[in-house]
Amino acid sequence: MNLKSILVSTDFSTCSESALAMATALARDSGAKLFIVHVEEIPLATGSAEYLYSVPEPATAELKKLLSEVVPKDPNIPYEHHLLAGDPAEAIIRMAEQENIDMIVIGSHGRTGLTRLLMGSVAEAIVRRATCPVLTVKQASKVPAAV
Repeated sequence: MNLKSILVSTDFSTCSESALAMATALARDSGAKLFIVHVEEIPLATGSAEYLYSVPEPATAELKKLLSEVVPKDPNIPYEHHLLAGDPAEAIIRMAEQENIDMIVIGSHGRTGLTRLLMGSVAEAIVRRATCPVLTVKQASKVPAAV
């Protein structure tokens, strides 16, 4: 597979660290550029109109700082950060289409049963709807030291 661009999403969890390690290895082996993405979820409006424009938690500035710290361990891998807003699955799919991404790498928390039903699965939604290949990565018991 000839990869030129890989989108890897992060929610700043250890599961996302595993996805970044895998995406870094793929980028190194194929000479691809990484697009490291976080999606800021817009809070749902409930109650009266005064809550419509509530401040998201954490603040956007804090999310930008956290995102800037997510970098491939291999300094030779080209990458860029993108902070998106909206529904995570929709935003990731939209960006992948707009940037002609060759592959999406996303961590999967492996939720099952009631938790999955209540929380949904961003990874599953992306796998179902993305037009490019999607690699889901389960959280490793130990994140690889350096790839």
